[in-house]
Amino acid sequence: MSAPLSAHDAALRILQDVRRQPAFRIPLDDALGLVLAEDVVSPLDIPAWTNSAMDGYAVRGDDVRGATAERPVRLTVVEEIPAGQFPTRAIGAGECSRIFTGAPLPDGADSVVRQEDTDEGTQVVTIVKGRDAGVNIRHVGEDVRRGTVVLTAGSLLGPAHLGVLASLAVAHPLAFRRPRVAILGSGDEIVDIDQPEAILSGRKIASSNTHTLVALVRQSGGEPINLGIARDTKASFREHLERAREADLLVTTAGISVGEHDHVRAVLDEMGVAQRFWKLRMRPGAPVGFGLLGEVPWIGLPGNPVSTMVTFELFVRPAIRAMGGHALPFRRAIRVRAAEPIALKPKLQHFLRGIVTPAADGFEARLTGPQGSGILTSMVKANALLVVPEGQHETPAGATLDALVLDDPGHVAQPPF
Repeated sequence: MSAPLSAHDAALRILQDVRRQPAFRIPLDDALGLVLAEDVVSPLDIPAWTNSAMDGYAVRGDDVRGATAERPVRLTVVEEIPAGQFPTRAIGAGECSRIFTGAPLPDGADSVVRQEDTDEGTQVVTIVKGRDAGVNIRHVGEDVRRGTVVLTAGSLLGPAHLGVLASLAVAHPLAFRRPRVAILGSGDEIVDIDQPEAILSGRKIASSNTHTLVALVRQSGGEPINLGIARDTKASFREHLERAREADLLVTTAGISVGEHDHVRAVLDEMGVAQRFWKLRMRPGAPVGFGLLGEVPWIGLPGNPVSTMVTFELFVRPAIRAMGGHALPFRRAIRVRAAEPIALKPKLQHFLRGIVTPAADGFEARLTGPQGSGILTSMVKANALLVVPEGQHETPAGATLDALVLDDPGHVAQPPF
């Protein structure tokens, strides 16, 4: 058996075997959270015409400049221009047009006086403030120029991106498909939450990992497929794993240790899975496996709830992001100062649940409390994973560490751990 890999090398090894999803034309309202697969070039100017930014009167700035309540300006109203209609004539000296927000500006006008600064006259209007001379107009193309690249390939489509695409009449943007991620739990001791009596009586353990992983997959941009819970028999494992062949990625939890009831490895061997690695030099989560079930990448996570979440963050989340078209799959690390001493025994790289808060000279971090891999509530308290290098047994208060902040939107191309 080969020596255990570092977490860094394992993360890179996984990315070598996952493949970006194909790109499809997606209905615009279904494209939120997807990655754009092509540059989008604008076929028009936006705005397409110079228009009003206010409800008011389209005027010549020279006619209203300096107007006051004591020295008002009176202009003849030559027409009314609602939004959605175009002016029928230009305005000249001493003239104006009643205009509404978004309506095209008539020729001759270079300003819009807001209606609050007028008596809102319909044939002749009295203007009592000249502050709007030269303002309150949106010029043609001031947002987007025809022929320019508005959105680049690789952009993550958020609400504003969808609005921009709609303004360009892009009804079906080309985007990478969400990877379909099959999730399989295992163990005779666990049941799903449809058996509350067994859970509440203490006879069985709730399969919290399944629901945690469904949420994590969705949050990472994947489409979860719950394969259920396999019993501790080879036949049950095989039956469940066969259903994963239509997925893009398979994630299992538990069953990959060396116990006599841990059958995943044996079943994968029998199914011809090309196994890449089985153990890592890290805590929590040393028993992590990776291989290929045909063309479907498989990532085996440990069964302890915290270990499952930590290893998902380090290995599964980047894989899902890379498969979904992200060029930067890994969450970046920031430097933090330890607010308390940290003592560790095993000579392993540690990923500790921590709370990172702003400090006067950067960020400081403290542990959430006990670091047992079964204490799932610690992940509720944590907003970061503190990375302690392999072999660093003592970290004094004030020392610096890397931290992966779990809601940080910043990402990088290489694993920072």
